[in-house]
Amino acid sequence: MEEERIGYLIEKCPDTRVIRQIHAHVLTRLLPISAVSFLLSKLVGFCALSRHGDINHARKVFAQTPNPNIFSWNSLIRGYYLVGSQSKVPLFLYKELVRKGYPSANTFTLAFVLKACSNILAFDEGRQVHARVFRSGFGSNQFVQTGLLNFYAKCEDIGLAEKVFDEIHERNVIAWSTMISGYAMMGLVNKAFGAFREMQTSNVVPDKVTMVSVISACAMAGALDIGRWIHAYIEKHMIETDIMLSTALVNMYAKCGCIEKAKEIFKGIPVKDHKAWSSMIVGLAVHGLAEEALEAFSRMEESKVTPSHVTFIGVLSACAHGGLVSEGRRYWSSMIELGIEPSIEHYGCMVDLLCRASLVGEACNFVQTMPVSPNPVIWRTLLIGCQKNKMLHKGEVAGEQLLALEPSNPENYTLLSNFYASVAQWEKMSHVRKMMKERGMKVVPGCASIEIDGFVHEFVMGDWHHPEAKDIRQALRVIAERVSDAGHEPQVSDVLHNVGNEEKGIYLCEHSERLAIAYGILKTKAPVPIRIVKNLRVCIDCHEVTKIISKIYEREIIVRDRVRFHKFVDGSCFCKDYW
Repeated sequence: MEEERIGYLIEKCPDTRVIRQIHAHVLTRLLPISAVSFLLSKLVGFCALSRHGDINHARKVFAQTPNPNIFSWNSLIRGYYLVGSQSKVPLFLYKELVRKGYPSANTFTLAFVLKACSNILAFDEGRQVHARVFRSGFGSNQFVQTGLLNFYAKCEDIGLAEKVFDEIHERNVIAWSTMISGYAMMGLVNKAFGAFREMQTSNVVPDKVTMVSVISACAMAGALDIGRWIHAYIEKHMIETDIMLSTALVNMYAKCGCIEKAKEIFKGIPVKDHKAWSSMIVGLAVHGLAEEALEAFSRMEESKVTPSHVTFIGVLSACAHGGLVSEGRRYWSSMIELGIEPSIEHYGCMVDLLCRASLVGEACNFVQTMPVSPNPVIWRTLLIGCQKNKMLHKGEVAGEQLLALEPSNPENYTLLSNFYASVAQWEKMSHVRKMMKERGMKVVPGCASIEIDGFVHEFVMGDWHHPEAKDIRQALRVIAERVSDAGHEPQVSDVLHNVGNEEKGIYLCEHSERLAIAYGILKTKAPVPIRIVKNLRVCIDCHEVTKIISKIYEREIIVRDRVRFHKFVDGSCFCKDYW
C-alpha cells in the first residue's frame, strides 16, 4: 500500500529537503482522508522531534492536518519544548487543545506540558495541569507523577513536591533523583542527604543523575565530608563518571573549599567542554585565585573550546576579586568581539569590579549607559560601594532605585538602613526601619553553617537554641578573651545600631560565623580545617578576629561567604584583605 510505503520513507528520511518533497507528495496524491491524516501526523512527529526536522515546518504541517490526533499534538508540544526550553508555545498549544476539547489530553501530553511549566516556572499553569491530572484519573501514572514532582521542585514548593512524592508507591530512580534535586535547590541539604540514604535502604540503585543531585547539595552546603563520601561511593560502585558528573565534582570541591582537589579532578577530565572549563574558572575566581583563573581561560582558548557567557562571568568575577580593573575591561571587550551579548550578570560583574576598586563614580556612569535596565543586584552592588566610600548622594539614588524595583524585599531596606547608619544619617536610618516595621518586614539574619560528622549545623546571629548552646557560649567567652589578649580592638563600624561601643562589641561576638567557628573548635582538632558557609558577606571585625583565631589556635579556617572564599592561616587571609 502506498500509505505504508510513504510512512516508511518518512521514518527513514535523511534530511529536511526530502521531507518537504514527501510532504508535497502527500498533499498532491488523491489519498483517502484517513491516509492523509495518518501521514501528516507522521510528518509532524518527524519534523518536531527528529534531528533532521524543522519545528516551524512541523507547525505548518500540523495546521494542514484535518483533525490532528493526540500524537500530533504531543509531538508539537514536545518539539517546541525541546527546541526552546524557555518557550511558552507548549502552554499555548495545550490551552488550544483544552479549548477544542478533542482529542483528549493523555498522560504524555500532561507530562510534556508539566516539563514546559517547570522550565519557565509557570506555577499557576502547572497547578491547572495538576487539576486536569486529578480529573482525568492519571494521578497514579508514574510518568505524570514524576512530571508533577519535578514541576513543584523546580518551582520551589517543596511541600507540594513532598506530597506528590509520598503518593508515588513505586519510586524509581528518577523520582528519588528529582526529590533529592529539589531539596538541594531549596538548600535543604540535610533532607537531601536523608533522602539519598532512604533511597539506598529502598534498594533503588542511584545513577549518575542522582549523584549529580547529591553532589550539588554538598556544594551548596559546603559539606565536604559528605561530598568525599559520595565521591568514594561513585568510585566503589563504578558509576560512570562522565563529563557532567566530573564537572559536578569539580564544582563541589571548589565550593567546599578544596580547590586543589577540584583542580585534580578537572585535570583528569579527558575532553573538557565549556561547562567544565567554566566551573574551574568560576571556582578559581571565588577562591581569589584571579591569575590562575585567567590562565585557565587562556588554556581554554588554546584548546579551541568556545567560551560561553558563563565562562566570562567567571573571568570577570576573577578580575573583580583580584582587583584587576584593566584586565577586566580587556576581557569585556574580548567577550563582545566574540559575539557574546552581555547579559545582566556580565554588567553586574563589571559594576562589582569597579566598585571593589573604589571607582564608584565610573560604576555609576557605566550603569547609566547600559542598554538594559539595571536589576536589583546591580543597585545593591552600587549601594554597597557607596557605603564603603561614604558617598551619600549616589548611595541614596541607588537605594531609591532598589526600593522601587523590589519594594517587598526586606534585604533592600536593611542595606539602605545600614548605608544611612554608615554615614551617620540616623534620622534617615530610623525612617527606613520605620518603613520596614510598618510593612511587617523582618531583617534577614546572618546564618552560618558547619558540617560535623556528616550533619550540617546552622547558627543564626544571637540564636542560642542549639543543643550544645551552653558549651558554645563558654567557648565564645574563652575565644573573646584570647583575642582581646592578642591586642584586638573591636571594629564597631560594622555594627550599624545607634548604641554604645560596648553593646556593639557584644553584637559582634554573636555573629553567626563566630558561633560556627566556636563550635568547630569544640568539636574538631587540628590539623582538620574548620569550614564555614555564611549567607552574608563577612564583616570587617569578624574577618580580623578570624585571622587572630587562626593564629592563636593554630587552625586553618575556611569561610565561604556570599561573595567568595576566605582562607585563614597563621593570622592572615588569602584574600589579602581585598574583598
